[in-house]
Amino acid sequence: MDVETEQYILLLLSDGNLPTGSFVASSGLESYVKHGFFASSVTSHGSTEKTMDFVRYSLESYSHSALPFVMDAHVSVSGMLAAWKERGVQTFEGCRDKIIQLDALYDAMTLNHVARRASKAQGVALLTLFSKGFSPPTWLASEDSDDDKRWSSISSFVDHLKLDIRRSATHGHLPVFWGVLTAALRLSVERSQYLHLFLHARGLLSAAIRMNIIGPYAAQQLLLHAIRPLVQSQMAQCRHIHTGVALGASTDDQMQATLATTVDGPANTWPLGEILATRHDLQHSRIFNS
Repeated sequence: MDVETEQYILLLLSDGNLPTGSFVASSGLESYVKHGFFASSVTSHGSTEKTMDFVRYSLESYSHSALPFVMDAHVSVSGMLAAWKERGVQTFEGCRDKIIQLDALYDAMTLNHVARRASKAQGVALLTLFSKGFSPPTWLASEDSDDDKRWSSISSFVDHLKLDIRRSATHGHLPVFWGVLTAALRLSVERSQYLHLFLHARGLLSAAIRMNIIGPYAAQQLLLHAIRPLVQSQMAQCRHIHTGVALGASTDDQMQATLATTVDGPANTWPLGEILATRHDLQHSRIFNS
């Protein structure tokens, strides 16, 4: 993919109006505030510092737990697309099995039922977004028949995954299907991971604005001057981490052997945030679903 096309796709995916349901999630921030961790912040400066503390801890934990799944899902779908182009045979059963395995592992590692619920809702929304928002319209004729076939095959692959979710054969978690979406759009894995972290951080600041913790101007300042180094730092630490789900394993025994020998895999690095997020549904009144 040329640079201009990739930049254009990045602009589309970073649009805050994309119907992915992220606006109803605070990723634990609302529960964090309700449990008194902002009680000592009597000034706007103090609120900004407390917000950045939360964003820092949340981003670190999320990058360690989610980026490996973005990576492996992206690699799996990209490999499938490359095989289609090389062999001229379009089959996706092997890739589909790997996506289901990744999704099952992420579900097992997400012990927080609130985060699990929000992740599944947003992951399913990504597949719907691809089908209704990114696939070519039927009335738009293309001069490239190969490109038409590629879009048709990818759309069929996404439709099968949506059907698997409806049948409860898989869960539809956000990091896994973000990797699927960005690979289908031929975005590089590094761009995919970077944008995923940026959107997570931006979503936290958006939630902080709606909770009246910080203002929109302060949020823009943080995005420009504070969030970027955090995202770059976490990318440097986590972009090469894999889940341990061997993309080339052909049997369950091989898969289990790979998982058992994985040393540097996905992890949650902020237990307090996990506990507070779990208590989200216990609030007497709440704005967000997570």
